[in-house]
Amino acid sequence: MRGKSSWLGKGLLAMVLIVLLLSACSSDSGGSSSGGSSDGKVKLTMTAWGGNPAEIKVYQKAIDAYQEDNPDVSIKLIPGPGDTYKQKLLTQLQGSQSPDLFYVGAEYMSQLIETGRVAELSEFLNSDESFVKPEEFAEGLWGGAAKKEEEIYGTPVDSNPMLLYYNKTVLEEAGLDPNEPQKLYEAGGEWNWEKFAEINKQVTESGKYGFVAENTSSHLFSWVWTNGGKMYDEEGNIILQENEKAQEAIAYLNENVSNGNFKYAGSLPEGQGPDAMFMSNQTAFAAAGRWYTPMFSENKNLEFDYIPWPTNTGEKMEPAVIATAYLSTTTDSDNLEEAKKFLSFYTSEKGQRARLEGNGNAVPSIASVDDIIENAEVPEHSSYLIDARDIGKVEANQSVIPGLDQEVIDIFDLMFLGEQTPEDTITKVSEKAKSMIEDYKNQ
Repeated sequence: MRGKSSWLGKGLLAMVLIVLLLSACSSDSGGSSSGGSSDGKVKLTMTAWGGNPAEIKVYQKAIDAYQEDNPDVSIKLIPGPGDTYKQKLLTQLQGSQSPDLFYVGAEYMSQLIETGRVAELSEFLNSDESFVKPEEFAEGLWGGAAKKEEEIYGTPVDSNPMLLYYNKTVLEEAGLDPNEPQKLYEAGGEWNWEKFAEINKQVTESGKYGFVAENTSSHLFSWVWTNGGKMYDEEGNIILQENEKAQEAIAYLNENVSNGNFKYAGSLPEGQGPDAMFMSNQTAFAAAGRWYTPMFSENKNLEFDYIPWPTNTGEKMEPAVIATAYLSTTTDSDNLEEAKKFLSFYTSEKGQRARLEGNGNAVPSIASVDDIIENAEVPEHSSYLIDARDIGKVEANQSVIPGLDQEVIDIFDLMFLGEQTPEDTITKVSEKAKSMIEDYKNQ
């Protein structure tokens, strides 16, 4: 009996040790079950895309401000590479292993909501606990997925109206006035597609790259809209094959990539992107929101400014895409109420001021914070960001159909690589979009 009792005791002790070990491993898994800590603090994790240190510093500013006011909360920022960010986040959500809070691109918000693990926020945002209320955000920034009628799945962290950055050094080395884009724009209607192609041609003939064309919905819709075109009607149906202005925009892109005036980003060597090439004075134009500004401003050898997207309608300015991201939280968070509270702070006036003052990476999504942009000294024409936001639009048709945005990008990739004509591209995009939209509506 004594031997058996000793054996049972040792067995029980071993089982207890195994359970404790497994529990410890689970706590270190990096998922959203961050819980509390030995020092009594509530621990949260947050992920956002961004590979450059300047952009990460911007995110951290609001985290630091919140932690200063809430010393019992600890928030760990986990930056994620932009090229794998979406797929990694989707996989983490499906496996209940995502960080507590996460940035979400408008173009794939609907896919994340479909996992059933993105928390609905409307009740909290309308409560006294929230630092911000839904009506404080510009209505046009919600897109089609983050806010569905009364349901809210993410708040706009800020906004990023698309415009062009131009490199004064590259233009001057090509024999052009370094402020040529600005002079054409001020002339009213002269900053157009024809002039833009001519400038890029002269730059490429000098041995540098002109405009780096990226295969994203933000770029595509900006070209279509600045030609007065449409890809989708008000009901969300694809009308590309019937809309000549949209077709003309696609033909313009194809022509300029084919003749070398534009450089397709997808054909660049690995590790080379528009931002790196612009920073090293290798390209004249890059398209983006304000997110390049912190990094560009730190480069003392870089002379740059903003200019709105060129038009092909005779108008001085036309709507371009407003790229926006949302901050969401997961239903799997062990500290969901605290996560919601931080989310509301991060996107509130106080949170946006903490992030965006100085060389911030975006434009406020709340009008009461516009003075940040209006008072910015770098670059010279920072006010164009407000102009672009006020006239621009968030794409809210293609982005709400799960998976459609990526399908369209994949089809256009073949055109930009010279493996498919614009006509075939338009046909394939139209057929794929029509099929996926019908499937979505019939669910």
